[in-house]
Amino acid sequence: MRLETPEGIDVELRPAGPLARGLAIMIDESIAWLASIAIALVVGALGDAGVGVYLVVYFLIEWFYPVLFEVLRHGQTPGKAVMGLRVVSDDATPIGWSDSLVRNLLRVVDFLPIGYLAGVVCVVTTRHFQRLGDLAAGSLVVHADRVDRFEAREHAARRSEQAEADRRLGSEPLPVSLSVVERRGIVGFAERQPDLSHERTLELTDLLEPISGARGEEGRRRVVRMANGIAGVDR
Repeated sequence: MRLETPEGIDVELRPAGPLARGLAIMIDESIAWLASIAIALVVGALGDAGVGVYLVVYFLIEWFYPVLFEVLRHGQTPGKAVMGLRVVSDDATPIGWSDSLVRNLLRVVDFLPIGYLAGVVCVVTTRHFQRLGDLAAGSLVVHADRVDRFEAREHAARRSEQAEADRRLGSEPLPVSLSVVERRGIVGFAERQPDLSHERTLELTDLLEPISGARGEEGRRRVVRMANGIAGVDR
């Protein structure tokens, strides 16, 4: 499956077939079943209150176990991770809360009339092996190695764009004398910017206000210009 992202990056994904998806589901269902048994043993001594607690926890496991893993673990439940699969949106971006909720709530429909029969029929008859929940949520289950390659290319593109933007900022000399270790730290920070969120970047550059004399976005620019100046001198 080939598609082009809004950023103009070509992506090649390999949708997962029914066998790999079925094995992933069996692993996840086994984990959920074992967790339910463990919880029942723990709360069993509480009598009627324990039954109530167990029902609430069982409900949460049954409905939100896959959602939490898919959103917080980059589209991979434990079963999908074992099988090398990942859930993504049909434009190759990470799946969000609303889409994950939709695709997992519709498992009830996919289960009908028994044993995920409707889901299996839908998977084997759609072009990209999508069950009903996937069609409704606009999601795909794909082999993770292709997604990893796409994310690596996307990350490399972001790093290149950030580096070019930083070069355009120019350079300026350090306002104070710094040790070699401190200068390397500033250069290392500038190189790591694409790996950090914007908020974390500003948080770090704010710590350098005594040197840069500025905070926020202006402080970040000044730190980058100082890093450019250091790198130019070192070369």
